[in-house]
Amino acid sequence: MAALGRFTQSLLRSSLTQTRRQLSAAADHGEHSTKTWKILTFVVALPGVGVCMLNTFLKEQQHSHEQPEFIPYSHLRIRSKRFPWGDGNKTLFHNPHVNALPDGYEGHDE
Repeated sequence: MAALGRFTQSLLRSSLTQTRRQLSAAADHGEHSTKTWKILTFVVALPGVGVCMLNTFLKEQQHSHEQPEFIPYSHLRIRSKRFPWGDGNKTLFHNPHVNALPDGYEGHDE
């Protein structure tokens, strides 16, 4: 019986030692991958975001800020019932420069 106890203790010790070695190896791998992802963040991701921001800024500078011509299509801007806010004719996120009402843009008397 004592021999069985010593045998199980030795197996337990060897498995714990092996588990500790695996965990320390995984910790070394974790440090390596952390360093890799940090380098990728600063070398690839942040410059990529900067290039995208520059592209957006330059495209916005070239963009025309004029209102498109209003064409009163019968299938657009249909109001079958009033909106429950404001005067009932404007959508919730209405932008008078971009969104036309059924009779045209606001502020233009044509």
